[in-house]
Amino acid sequence: MSESGPLPPSTAMFTDLYELTMAQAYWHDRSDQTAVFELFYRRLPGDRHWILATGLDDALEAIERFRFTDEDIDYLRNQGLFREDFLEYLRSFRFTGDAYALPEGTLVFPQQPLIQIVAPLLEAQLIETLLLNRFHFASLVASKAARIVLAAQGRTVVDFGSRRSHGIDAALTMARATYLAGGAGTSLVEAGEKFGIPIFGTMAHSYIQAHTSEREAFRTFIKLFPGTTLLVDTYDTLGGVEEVIALSREMEGEFDVGAVRLDSGDLLELSLRTRSRLDEAGLRNVRIFASGDLNEHKIARLLAAGAPIDGFGVGTSLAVCEDAPALDVVYKLVEYAGNPVTKLSTGKVVYPARKQVFRQFEGGRMTRDILAHQAEDLPGEPLLQPVMRQGQRFDAARRSLKEIRDHVKQEIQRLPEELRSLEGTASYPVEISARLLEELETLRRHREVGAR
Repeated sequence: MSESGPLPPSTAMFTDLYELTMAQAYWHDRSDQTAVFELFYRRLPGDRHWILATGLDDALEAIERFRFTDEDIDYLRNQGLFREDFLEYLRSFRFTGDAYALPEGTLVFPQQPLIQIVAPLLEAQLIETLLLNRFHFASLVASKAARIVLAAQGRTVVDFGSRRSHGIDAALTMARATYLAGGAGTSLVEAGEKFGIPIFGTMAHSYIQAHTSEREAFRTFIKLFPGTTLLVDTYDTLGGVEEVIALSREMEGEFDVGAVRLDSGDLLELSLRTRSRLDEAGLRNVRIFASGDLNEHKIARLLAAGAPIDGFGVGTSLAVCEDAPALDVVYKLVEYAGNPVTKLSTGKVVYPARKQVFRQFEGGRMTRDILAHQAEDLPGEPLLQPVMRQGQRFDAARRSLKEIRDHVKQEIQRLPEELRSLEGTASYPVEISARLLEELETLRRHREVGAR
């Protein structure tokens, strides 16, 4: 089982039809020399300053498991599109290429490859849809989670979004991404089981409603779950807090409550009044946890206004990446048979040739990146690392969630201060090397000459 999510026994049919029709054309024409494809995004979405490259572990496992079953071959045969010799080739298909990638959890900016595939053209083409799917949502939701963690300023952040996520796979991806981005854990039990991350949760409003009184509901739950969190806003938030205070006197040595949870209303005012009442009652160790339609901006505003909230549960906004639900991520051919290639479509120009990204630092902070030709040796830390050779992952590419989580923490700490902010229009400088620009201009001139 991958640490990044559940994968089916065969992943080969998770592909767009045109990958297979192109593959048959390559097979027919014997056009299968070494190709270099790069997966990158063109522009930042929404008010983002950066994206966390996430999904590598899942992507590499999916490549290793890329197989066509007998049932798959029968289905493709029945479409009437494919030759029998090509179908027999697919039956024994295995990816034999190499891959280079940014370490999972690395900050990435437009035009920079998250992963680079070096393989026979047909093989590299067939895995396009799968790779785009594995990197797209994982990177989006990890970036969203990291922003929420930044906004929380060291307070607990828990993923509450599984019930609003777009499917089971998305919920599991979100739970993992939130944890690696610095969150404390998830409410989703399956994610806890599969990834070994902490799980959180106590009660819903229905539990309170099913009892004759809040006090009865709270008393029973405290006895069953010492240190629990009590949901206090079913009827009246401050009234619920008073019930907790009353129980602290009634239950004496049995009273053991870790937190109260506010899930509706004016969270600033309610948290201030809740904190005051708890403190006056001598319950200074009972924390305040907040949930209910939260996002990074609301959390930041609450804390800036002095809300005494110790933790946050974030659901829908995180689950669907509400403010930036899509990333313009693409997978493009940049080199074939040893020659650089490009795409010159308006607004979609692709820098040719296999690349490397050099990141420069000063005083422990990132200062500039250079997107360069792979053959260039420029100042800075080269980010793309070998992760797969001849279809098999290197052991060094198998990183635990803790290792990725630690890497994300370091990456965020290395950000320039202005890029840690949720607001503003600051941008990180990414320079295109002179050699890449020359390659692009040369191909553009050749195209113009050929078109005359």
